[in-house]
Amino acid sequence: MRHTPRQALLAVAMTALAHIVRQLYEFKNGVGFAAAATAGLTTERKMKRIALIAAASAVLAACAALEGDNHDMTFFVTSTGKGNGANLGGVEGADAHCNALAQAAGSKHTNWKAYLSTVLPGGDAGVSARERIGKGPWYNAKGVMVAKSLDDLHSDHVNITKQTALDEKGQPVKGRGEQPNEHDILTGSDPEGRFSTAGGDTTCGNWTKSGDGSAIVGHHDREGLKDTWHMKSWNSSHGSRGCSQDQLKASGGAGLIYCFAPN
Repeated sequence: MRHTPRQALLAVAMTALAHIVRQLYEFKNGVGFAAAATAGLTTERKMKRIALIAAASAVLAACAALEGDNHDMTFFVTSTGKGNGANLGGVEGADAHCNALAQAAGSKHTNWKAYLSTVLPGGDAGVSARERIGKGPWYNAKGVMVAKSLDDLHSDHVNITKQTALDEKGQPVKGRGEQPNEHDILTGSDPEGRFSTAGGDTTCGNWTKSGDGSAIVGHHDREGLKDTWHMKSWNSSHGSRGCSQDQLKASGGAGLIYCFAPN
């Protein structure tokens, strides 16, 4: 995972120290680049040059080490909904919304998928959100891993919290206790990320309704009215009061969705 600021500073300091010790050893024993670069100089000038060599090589090595821990954003919560409640234009419209926001934020990925399930009439199999998003791992806009695999994403170990479920710009999304509360994230999914078999409308008409109906939502901040497992679920907490923008707002939502870049 990506270094925290404190870990990054420690990594730079330790790398710098190691390189300085190495360069001084080579200088003292007349071997390596340090010895060759200071040949023919006075002792004072040799010490100045060796210090510059050690510092430069340490910085380069530390930067290379830190660069190796950077990760592209492959997960975010949309900073805004489409403005028409749960009518997202179907999953295709939701995917387009994910891609538009990601592109505006500078993402190089062009195949973003909304974490949404759909159902089919007559009991036929629908499409599960977990089948749309790849295999993982996924990282937020700050480079923090939220899950390493599909199993991890749908387990108690998933790292989706108020602090990590950031929007495409790396900003936190308002949760319970804030105004307005926007922690209801549309999913239409059960806890395993599959389409619901509970019966009734669980996807606001496969994401085409903005009036009557209902959709399963999750809580990105993992908080709810009661201290129960489903209230703490990031993807399957309860059904919405309706599908309109006002009805979503009434229960703590804003028509936001999760977006993943498949890998």
